[in-house]
Amino acid sequence: MPASPWVLVLIAGLLEVAWALGLKWSDGFTRLLPTTLTILGALASFFLLAQAMKSLPVGTAYAVWTGIGALGTATLGMALFGEPATLMRMAGVALIVSGIIALKLA
Repeated sequence: MPASPWVLVLIAGLLEVAWALGLKWSDGFTRLLPTTLTILGALASFFLLAQAMKSLPVGTAYAVWTGIGALGTATLGMALFGEPATLMRMAGVALIVSGIIALKLA
């Protein structure tokens, strides 16, 4: 049985977080292993998103995918790289979550 398109979007979004963090760890594509994993993660993320878009509206699927990526990357950037967790950043994260929920319900 094929995976649900929304499960594919979720996995693709999580892979987006992984490759976005990989961009940081690759040190400008100067470190081989993080660079390789980043490229593979990006390709897998795009592939899964493309599969999900076979049956989901492109605008909604893309917005949810980028929302998961932005939310995860911002959160892990604060946790892993010591980026500031200001009130404005946290409000932005909350708005992203609200937007994802609204698009999924629409």
